[in-house]
Amino acid sequence: MITTSNFAKSGKHPDAVAISYLRLAPPRWLLKAKDPELFDREYREQLDSLDAKQVAEDLDPDAILLCWESFNVRCHRRLVAELLEEKLGIVVPELGHDRRESVAFSEQPSKWDGEPKLPAEMPMLFWTAVV
Repeated sequence: MITTSNFAKSGKHPDAVAISYLRLAPPRWLLKAKDPELFDREYREQLDSLDAKQVAEDLDPDAILLCWESFNVRCHRRLVAELLEEKLGIVVPELGHDRRESVAFSEQPSKWDGEPKLPAEMPMLFWTAVV
């Protein structure tokens, strides 16, 4: 099962893959943008241009997609996970967490918004069971 995590927690795991893998990396200018709406719009457009099935095939089945942000802080690994879930009908949880604990990318606080909320303070905004 493909999962997500961050470098601090899983960077040395043998199945770890930096989110910069292949065409999943946002351009540098976008990573430096401090506008979450701009990031969301531009990165979604980039991901929509990819073949999700090919991306999944290029990854090890047990790949852990990594980037730097903490769990449930606006992070492109959650957006990639949501794309794979939507297009392939799979579940991509955060390593060590139940999928229901992940807040939707669009609802995650940005690192520029101040202190992130604790998961208990964040409403569960979605959960789609894959049948």
